[in-house]
Amino acid sequence: MKKVLLSAVALLAFGFANAQEEKSNEGFAKGDVFVSGAFTYSSAKTGDFKENAFTIAPKVGYFVTENIAVGGMLGYSSNKIDNGAADATNSGFGLGAFGRYYFTPASKFSLFGELAFDYMTLDSEFYFDQTIGDYVVPGNSFETKQFGVNLGLGMNYFVSSNFSLEAGVGVLGYSSNDNGGGSGVDSTNTFNFGGDWTAVTFGVNYKF
Repeated sequence: MKKVLLSAVALLAFGFANAQEEKSNEGFAKGDVFVSGAFTYSSAKTGDFKENAFTIAPKVGYFVTENIAVGGMLGYSSNKIDNGAADATNSGFGLGAFGRYYFTPASKFSLFGELAFDYMTLDSEFYFDQTIGDYVVPGNSFETKQFGVNLGLGMNYFVSSNFSLEAGVGVLGYSSNDNGGGSGVDSTNTFNFGGDWTAVTFGVNYKF
């Protein structure tokens, strides 16, 4: 009986030590690498109108100090629309860079601020006339380019020593789109402030 009790105590102590070790590994530290990203797919059909779209955007970050992480992102998106009589296809490739400051990186829960830059090119093929501003563009193909700068806030919560949940929202943003850069077509410059709280992003991070 005494041996059974000692074995039980030893087992509990071992389990507690492992739990404490796993808990201590939660959070970020200098030199950590994390990966995250987004993958979305949608399909809609109304009568003869059909639309299919998907996006994939992996992201990698590296902690250069205890509180500061820097990283990059690659993205690809595709969207196809068919109204029964004509269709349009849009496909884009983007890349970006970001820097983050985590307020309590070594904790299970931490808030962070992020400054991000992104650049995207979008190839569009229209098989029917399109109106851009005051101009009518006949069905053809053209390329648009967009550059953006965004300042946002986010939170990170570790559910295990390697996996964490992340949520973020934009606070301040600027983008410039050349709308194809054709003759007589003006660029669209957009400025946003205050955050769109209906468009909060959610994701999962994996820490190495």
